[in-house]
Amino acid sequence: MIYRHHIAPPRAFTRFSHDIIRHPRLSSDAVRLLTWQLSLPEGARESLSRTAERARIGACAFTRAKRQLKEEGFVHERRVQGPGGHWVTQQLVSSVPLSAAEAAKILARMPVGPADTTTTARMSPPQVTPGPRPPAVGEPTPPPTDGSPGKDRGENTSHRPPVPPELPTPEPPAPAPAPGQDTPPNPLPDVPPSPLPDTPPDAPPNRHLDAARALVDAFPRLSPDLRHIPRAMHAELTRLTARWLAAGHPPAAVRLHVLRGLPDDGTPVRRPGGLLRHLLREVPPPPAAPTPPAPAATTAPPPPPQGTRPARQQTVPRLSPRLAGARECAGNHLQPMLFRPLGDETLCPRCTG
Repeated sequence: MIYRHHIAPPRAFTRFSHDIIRHPRLSSDAVRLLTWQLSLPEGARESLSRTAERARIGACAFTRAKRQLKEEGFVHERRVQGPGGHWVTQQLVSSVPLSAAEAAKILARMPVGPADTTTTARMSPPQVTPGPRPPAVGEPTPPPTDGSPGKDRGENTSHRPPVPPELPTPEPPAPAPAPGQDTPPNPLPDVPPSPLPDTPPDAPPNRHLDAARALVDAFPRLSPDLRHIPRAMHAELTRLTARWLAAGHPPAAVRLHVLRGLPDDGTPVRRPGGLLRHLLREVPPPPAAPTPPAPAATTAPPPPPQGTRPARQQTVPRLSPRLAGARECAGNHLQPMLFRPLGDETLCPRCTG
């Protein structure tokens, strides 16, 4: 980062256009030669070659800089024959590019100098004074200083749950009739109280809410993409998870469903709460329980015919004692992965970590 500190000089300065200092086709020597000439006092007749000597610009660099200034129209040069038949070189240095016709008109008004000399003249366009402006309408108003400008917060998204509607105030009971008055002939039957409006019709029973709440609190440990779940969405996610548990899905199946719903191509999850809401909104039917195998027949097989050897019975391989209680992981592995579960989980610690 570059910082610029500029102090305007009080005297001995010359105004230059940015087009000269930042010209893309002028070298640094050409810019210095042109600005040096334009900074000379009025009436000075210093030639370009003398300026190059004072600026310590070499012969090759001076030739190249002079050629660039001629090509861009800042310098014009001609040779005229003066009195007595001697030839004189006239140079015109301008702060703006001039065409050959414009330069010829200016050089025609220049006096011819002594013989075998170079006469240099400088020309800058006159400064135009800005004209008066019409006054603005109304009184000037100062800028506001009482805080930041107003901001429309109507489109801001909030993670807070919706506010439940207010319940109507129950009417006071009717006063009991006096002893001398008759009771109404047709009293209204007792109507059972309707459920609260904020209770959904398919709300899960309360016995699954504690397990669902613990499962929602453990979601951030399943994947780094689920670490920043808004705290205000835990109640909604708990109700959705409790519906899965009430439908018969075990907690391991819920965790596996969430892991399978995460993007596997490295796409970052910007709203983990919204992703969990989308994954848990639809509750599929629980998987059917496996049917028990049919009991084996108790009748003994018929004896082999005489003269034949009995077939060798096929033995079922037995597991090693150290693999007793192990289970194959249902995650994505190149080879079968066995692990010893602590409960009814179907994923190994590597998949759930």
